[in-house]
Amino acid sequence: MPIVDMPLEELKTYLGRNECPQDLDAYWDRAIREMEALGTECELVRADFQLPGIECFEIYFTGVGGARIHGRFVRPKSHSGKLPAMCLFHGYSGSCGNFSALLPWASAGFAAASMSCRGQGGLSEDIVPVRGNTLNGHIIRGLDDPDPDRLYFRNVFLDAAQLPRILAAMPEIDETRIGATGGSQGGGLTLACAALTPTLNRAAPFMPFLCDYRRVWEMDLSVAAYAELREFFRHSDPRHERETAVFTKLGYIDNHNLAHRIRAEVKMFTGLMDTICPPSTQFAAFNRITSPKSMVIYPDFGHEYYPDADDICMQFMLKM
Repeated sequence: MPIVDMPLEELKTYLGRNECPQDLDAYWDRAIREMEALGTECELVRADFQLPGIECFEIYFTGVGGARIHGRFVRPKSHSGKLPAMCLFHGYSGSCGNFSALLPWASAGFAAASMSCRGQGGLSEDIVPVRGNTLNGHIIRGLDDPDPDRLYFRNVFLDAAQLPRILAAMPEIDETRIGATGGSQGGGLTLACAALTPTLNRAAPFMPFLCDYRRVWEMDLSVAAYAELREFFRHSDPRHERETAVFTKLGYIDNHNLAHRIRAEVKMFTGLMDTICPPSTQFAAFNRITSPKSMVIYPDFGHEYYPDADDICMQFMLKM
């Protein structure tokens, strides 16, 4: 079989590069306190789209920095006992999507919410002022600002962690049975959600983005989703005089550094021919997870749809 990365046996032991800020856990503990201070209030607006037996709502909440975050929420009208719930996260530049994407979960007896990331394809606001380049790219947004709290993905990670807390506070939802899933950026946010939400029950990331940035750079794959890394160096550090400092700062928002915090059971889906989010970067996060975990591997697939994966994910979540 042709390979685009390490052989599988090496992938199974690869732990990623070591650009990890010394204060990583203190940084995120402080960030979580800031997010939790906002409470769990949300606004539910009955949607124009409705179906027999299912209630559909636009959902809004206030994220860190005062940003108004938008998503969509569905729940069965009739149920006995409290409902399990799902958080769904979208790919880079996308949005919370259509209500129809949430309906399989509602039909299986879940409440489900999808969230639009700040300043991407949906209605969520990106209002935090930041120093440095904002022309393209969210990985590098805030990288030139001396305050690491202004990294764009810090706030998006916190939004992703705030969503299950909001669901858990709803009287109809069982706070012990909340899961998360998503693909690409959504896979990265699933990992971040799990790392920052110790009560999350299950997480199913698909081909997760936002992992092991230095490895992406060394593989010369700073193109497509990671192209902004190359753009940052070309504009802000053309001689790479700050390279180590740059990758260390990115370490705050690198899921392979956060993976040790995950307590949820994890089922990850990975294609070994992925040149957008290389397999080694995904394994770097997976191999650092210490909670129960498994990986579903697609040897001949890249960054694309995986046959049967949605069904496997659904069966995994139904075990909650």
